[in-house]
Amino acid sequence: MKFTVKSEKPATVKTGCVVLGVYERRKLSEAASLFDKSTRGLLTSLLKGGDMDGKCGQTLILHHPRGAKCERVLLIGCGKQSEFNDTRYRNAVASAAAAVNRSGASDAVSYLPGLEAGGRDTYWKVRQLAEVSTRVLYKPDQLKSKKDKTSRPLRRLAVNVDSSDTDIALKALNHGQAIAAGIQLARMLGDLPGNICTPRYLAEQARELGKTCKQLKVSVLDEAAMKKLGMGALLSVARGSEEPARLITLEYRGGNPDDRPVALVGKGVTFDSGGISIKPSPAMDEMKYDMCGAASVLGTLKACVDMELPINVVGVIPATENLPGGNASKPGDIVTSLSGQTIEVLNTDAEGRLILCDALSYSEKFNPEVVVDIATLTGACVIALGSHAAGLLSNDDELAGELLRAGTAAADRAWHMPLWEEYQEQLDSNFADMANIGGREAGTITAACFLSRFAGNYHWAHLDIAGVAWKQGKEKGATGRPVGLLTQFLLDRCGSDC
Repeated sequence: MKFTVKSEKPATVKTGCVVLGVYERRKLSEAASLFDKSTRGLLTSLLKGGDMDGKCGQTLILHHPRGAKCERVLLIGCGKQSEFNDTRYRNAVASAAAAVNRSGASDAVSYLPGLEAGGRDTYWKVRQLAEVSTRVLYKPDQLKSKKDKTSRPLRRLAVNVDSSDTDIALKALNHGQAIAAGIQLARMLGDLPGNICTPRYLAEQARELGKTCKQLKVSVLDEAAMKKLGMGALLSVARGSEEPARLITLEYRGGNPDDRPVALVGKGVTFDSGGISIKPSPAMDEMKYDMCGAASVLGTLKACVDMELPINVVGVIPATENLPGGNASKPGDIVTSLSGQTIEVLNTDAEGRLILCDALSYSEKFNPEVVVDIATLTGACVIALGSHAAGLLSNDDELAGELLRAGTAAADRAWHMPLWEEYQEQLDSNFADMANIGGREAGTITAACFLSRFAGNYHWAHLDIAGVAWKQGKEKGATGRPVGLLTQFLLDRCGSDC
């Protein structure tokens, strides 16, 4: 979809649909009031007739409104004006995009960025409009032989802002579209089945991304190369599968040559059966989403490329399947990681930390300024935080604060959890340097404690995205999170240069 910027009065703009906000108790927004005056009270009279009250989620379309040049006007219920915040703004934008797409209008002009939304500025509101509208119109139907087609889908969406904010809006659209494209890539990869999205497929996608930008270098290690390096933890997970593992590296050099990079490490288990410690069969199909950490790294790098961010970023993706087989790792096996530390594998379904620990050690070669790993790591995180926030654990409170602020700014939130020394003893093993699980208590924390043992030489943070990476039920599918958080984190580090 193409996004543009306009600065016109709502009744004079020529378009397929004008989008206006209405607050509860039939209170018109500023743009809606202007439209109402130009159409001699058309909206006032309609609302008095009871067609709409302005409650959150309500929509109403009028065709060929007299006194206006648009073909349609879409009214979006915003709820009580005093309670209209950034979350409700995003909900209004989502409702508008879906309603316009159904209406038959191929183009529209939205006046929603003119609404006061919890103190958010024009940049934020315009960027969110681009991100949210793109998300709403995404369909995970790439493998359907007969796709559900909208008769006349929305193809062009303009945002109306004050003429003095045109440059800000253009910048916001540039960022919003780039982030939306990154999120869409992550969603597409997450929604693909495990028989298509294999470790080799992820490597191919990384290479394709590398072809789009001279500043992006992609390299892929096969199992022989990983064995030579000593990545015994990662390779132990791949042993049960006939699909070979891969270690994918993407080096984006947008900053100064001497600047140390930000390293993003994404868990890429393209299907997780649990291995010998096999999972129960209900909902096991959703374990294709166990590579959403990897997908988020690829999506974030795509956003970096599209925005041409002046920063150096390295993406490291350990990719494998976790399947039972005659050669699969068994509970009780002891493996040696790239760092030289030994691990007793008490549960083969705690495999994500095994591939991440070698990837974290490998990341040291890039001399990173900070390292952030992203993983659908623990069901315990879903129990603790549900589907609203990712779990955040770190050995650096300043880095954790950066990520928390980025998540809040991007409406892709995380929650800081403790990483206290007292939890480490749960990983004690009689036979190896550590066990790969720490028991039932504090599962998200002990998983991060495990990873922290391989991240002691740099500033590191861990994002557990098990609760936010995909949705279940009627809206089943990948969300693309936390691409929004990660790209905002990188934007903040670029400062005024982008």
